[in-house]
Amino acid sequence: MNRPSLEVALLWSALALLALAYAWRWYALERSRRQRDRDADAGVSPWPRPGDGLTGFVANFFDTLGIGSFATTTAIFKLRGRVTDDRIPGTLNVGHALPTIAQALIFIAVVSVDFVTLAGMIAAAVAGAWAGVRVVARLPKRAIQIGMGIALLVSALLFLATNLQWLPGGGDALGLHGATLAFAIAASFVLGALMMLGIGLYAPCLILVSLLGMNPLAAFPIMMGACAFLMPVGGAAFVRSGRYDLRAALGLTLGGIPGVLIAAFLVKSLPLEWLRWLVLAVTLYAAVQMLLSARRARAEASAALEVDRA
Repeated sequence: MNRPSLEVALLWSALALLALAYAWRWYALERSRRQRDRDADAGVSPWPRPGDGLTGFVANFFDTLGIGSFATTTAIFKLRGRVTDDRIPGTLNVGHALPTIAQALIFIAVVSVDFVTLAGMIAAAVAGAWAGVRVVARLPKRAIQIGMGIALLVSALLFLATNLQWLPGGGDALGLHGATLAFAIAASFVLGALMMLGIGLYAPCLILVSLLGMNPLAAFPIMMGACAFLMPVGGAAFVRSGRYDLRAALGLTLGGIPGVLIAAFLVKSLPLEWLRWLVLAVTLYAAVQMLLSARRARAEASAALEVDRA
């Protein structure tokens, strides 16, 4: 099924405008915040560390190949102690937004999917992100730690099921209809909301379309298109709230875009089986570390309460 070029042009135009609007909004909000808080920001460089750019490159390189970037980036942040737990969801959504738009521009053009299915699932994910970011941006740190820890465990189970081929490999369909399409749209709304908690959409979306009988390749423009539209929505909200790490997010962006282009245009094939097991391992590590952080926070809060009572 060849998608009409007009539809491709419309999606490309919308994504290009969204990228420009998001980049300007990010710059304007940060400029306004730094002017307001210039005393606190005096002497603090906004530019990322080299390790932040490398993290962005690696995460988005494998993201373009369908591995997903959120679990990988979270694990690296935890290993390096780079970003506080309550700022990780915002940093992921802000920093990976523009590289993901680059992915979507590429895959929407080269992989054909029924336009109603593509547009419906993308719109639902964006609506879910819009609803979810309003909740996540106000959650206390421990709630984010517990939520991300549980979600990462679920992601690890999905990776395990995929690696062991416990889930169906998908069919040949390039579109959905009727009740099946309605279910996919509803599921996309939930996945979009969960993205704001730092839960990657790629693995769940790939599994969803496969379970519904679609060609797994069709998941690429759907999941990348959905993330490309929803991440700027959530990212701008996180920037406005200030609940993210600017330097780390800039590193993810500046390193991520080259990673996407190299993976998409220079890497034609890559043995991904070993990499999927590695991602499973780092996802489990990140989940355990996040839950342990939540446990330590609870213990510290209890100790502080005992001191106050004494």
